[in-house]
Amino acid sequence: MNITLEQAEKIIAVAKEKSISLDTKMNISVVDAGANLLAFVRMDGAWLGSADISLKKAKTARFFDMNTGVIGGLSQPGGALYNIEHSNGGLITFPGGVPIKNKQGEIIGAIGVSGSSVENDHAVAEAGALAL
Repeated sequence: MNITLEQAEKIIAVAKEKSISLDTKMNISVVDAGANLLAFVRMDGAWLGSADISLKKAKTARFFDMNTGVIGGLSQPGGALYNIEHSNGGLITFPGGVPIKNKQGEIIGAIGVSGSSVENDHAVAEAGALAL
């Protein structure tokens, strides 16, 4: 299964609404099941440098099918995934990347959000991922 553009646009709309409710300006990326960029939005005033971070968060969440914050916990010194952030052309291992599942629970893509605190990034990504 793969995410459609229509689904990705809905996810971004919900994520934008959550971002506005938190009074933040975000970069939001949605990747398909192959971790290819499908949809992206940079809200007015969002940090330029966060565009790349949002994409890497989405890719990281899809490559490993888990929230990027979970990977962050596993990648600390002595952890099972220590130094994983250096693989795959660079990963992001702090919160803001979340796998997207269909109604059957299959992972069909991922969302990555960057532009605020990691708590806000995760909240916006989670809202988007749950939009379907």
